[in-house]
Amino acid sequence: MRRSFLSVLAGMLIGATMLGGGAHAAASGILAERSPHPVAVNGQPVEIEAYLIEGHNYYQLQDLGELLGFDVVWDGATGTVRITTPDAPAAESSAGTVLLPSDGSRYIPQAGDVIRCDDGTNYTITDVSRWDKNMFAAGPVGDLPEPTCDWSLLPQPELPAPEARHYSINGREYLFVRNLYETRRMLYTLYNAIGDNPETWQNGAPVLHPSGNPKVKINLSIADDLNPQVFWPWRESEIVNLFNSCPPGTYSMEAWDVYKDGVFQRTEYNIHVR
Repeated sequence: MRRSFLSVLAGMLIGATMLGGGAHAAASGILAERSPHPVAVNGQPVEIEAYLIEGHNYYQLQDLGELLGFDVVWDGATGTVRITTPDAPAAESSAGTVLLPSDGSRYIPQAGDVIRCDDGTNYTITDVSRWDKNMFAAGPVGDLPEPTCDWSLLPQPELPAPEARHYSINGREYLFVRNLYETRRMLYTLYNAIGDNPETWQNGAPVLHPSGNPKVKINLSIADDLNPQVFWPWRESEIVNLFNSCPPGTYSMEAWDVYKDGVFQRTEYNIHVR
């Protein structure tokens, strides 16, 4: 199943250059026309836009993701298309523990995953039924934000290393896993807030201090001696409202997945400004 799924992905076209509206579209000198061929998924006909190019059908990756159940995310900061397949297991180390991704891609925990903690212990995840299903949230978190300004002109902080912290408190076993994917969500939301505020963005560029230094500095981790604001579930307004209340400053942010006795509890979002 895994191999056949990836073979399907290998033949797909993102389709960003395929413009709708006419019967034909020219892309890099290649003639494309809308495909007349019907598509069925598991025997059921579906509606999906397709293009016929030199005898081959091409589909937009996002459309196929919605039909086949895999996630497609455009990372505007790095210019990368990130795909997460529904049957993709987390990478494992030689010791059989999960290798948490260091590139900011999404780690989706599974029951039975074993996490190597900073104190040298192994922590087994037993229940992820609450994952992306917080009772206080309106629905799943969704894709990462898209750029509303030129992110390349803003500070580009490095992602911290993956981290798993284990605590034993009053007979309970807690695990905090640094969530780099959701940390990126916080960062990109802050980027767009900078671009939407005239105090920090004018004439298509960030506003600088008279000294030439940026008005906004960003860290993707929070020092232990700081007392951040913490919220969950995810709410974009928490970042935007905080920024608009005091635009210039140093923003430190991070996200953590919290487990208790093997059971996923929530993703916590932490932010500090000074």
